[in-house]
Amino acid sequence: MRKSVGVVNELLVETFSDISQIEQKALKEGILKDISITEIHTIAAIGMYKYRTMSRVAQDLRITVGTLTTAINKLLRKGYVDRKRGEEDRRSVMIALNRKGKLAYRIHEKFHSHMVHATIDGLNAEEEEILIKSLEKLNNFFKDKYRLESN
Repeated sequence: MRKSVGVVNELLVETFSDISQIEQKALKEGILKDISITEIHTIAAIGMYKYRTMSRVAQDLRITVGTLTTAINKLLRKGYVDRKRGEEDRRSVMIALNRKGKLAYRIHEKFHSHMVHATIDGLNAEEEEILIKSLEKLNNFFKDKYRLESN
């Protein structure tokens, strides 16, 4: 076995773990103390600008509408989202971020922006291209191996 296999494995496991812990810590210590990682990712999936159907958001998150309903009910109680019936199809349920939800979205987006810039700052064009190709290869492996659809 090549030495790099162990090193890459260790770095991937540590990086995924660190990102999760850092996100959790940032939420607990920031102004978004009342939401979890799962809830912030639900907020991110809803998006900033328009009402979306529950079924589409659930599909994007790869969860059931029932699971999303539970999450949305919590976010409604905490004041991050608004919910309404569809205008053309009254059976559909539409959700959108309200002002507080949009603030949470922006804070989370800023965290990801800092993470990305910290990763690529100082890389030359060739190194950046190698990083992108490596991450694409890793992403494609997970999609192919676990049959995940692209968003």
